[in-house]
Amino acid sequence: MSIVELRNVCKTYPEFRLKNVSFSLEAGKITGFIGRNGAGKTTTIKSMLNLIHTDSGEISYFGMPLMGHETEIKQRIGYSTGTISWYPRKRISEIVSVTKSFYPGWDENAYRKYLSLFNLDENKKPIELSEGMKVKFNLLLALSHGAEVLILDEPTSGLDPFSRDELLEVFRTLREHGITILFSTHITSDLERCADNIVYISRGEIRANLPREDFLHELGRPEESLEEVFLRLEREVLS
Repeated sequence: MSIVELRNVCKTYPEFRLKNVSFSLEAGKITGFIGRNGAGKTTTIKSMLNLIHTDSGEISYFGMPLMGHETEIKQRIGYSTGTISWYPRKRISEIVSVTKSFYPGWDENAYRKYLSLFNLDENKKPIELSEGMKVKFNLLLALSHGAEVLILDEPTSGLDPFSRDELLEVFRTLREHGITILFSTHITSDLERCADNIVYISRGEIRANLPREDFLHELGRPEESLEEVFLRLEREVLS
């Protein structure tokens, strides 16, 4: 079942154009949003959050159009653009105290559950956390207000291999809890390890939207890895 849908979303800038972007997110699945830097991943995600005004197209969550239901929808989704950087010298417990006042649906039991799952100490400050733990803290805030969908823009970018591995394991655990995840990346090995579906964007256009195994089977050649498929497709687009 589709829980998020984009239909023919367009946005034009002087030197870039998002062209009729359409795809959907399956409930309880991890979708990897792949493309090189500048392909349109962040523009698409900003459109999904109404952080930029699109020229045309429709975006809906839970069967409701984003326009007209933005406040209600944003109570049910979470967004992270990587590591957290605000209030670096405040304790986690203090940041949480302020954050939860914005969410009528804040779930203290969920907060405690994910605090334990992510092995976070609420007496610590963000400045004392590793980069991987900072990302987990951002996820903790989203999940504690009952986020059913997580939209993550390059969440593993800049992390060391151990932290990336740890975060991907978190994604797999959240999937088991029924959370729907979209995460953009240009690190193909991350997709190979946890993505159920792959949406591939290049030069502002969706070039493929398939389950991961179908992506490899239909677009790949024998013995090609996901990275090799991606690089070849990019060369074909540029040629």
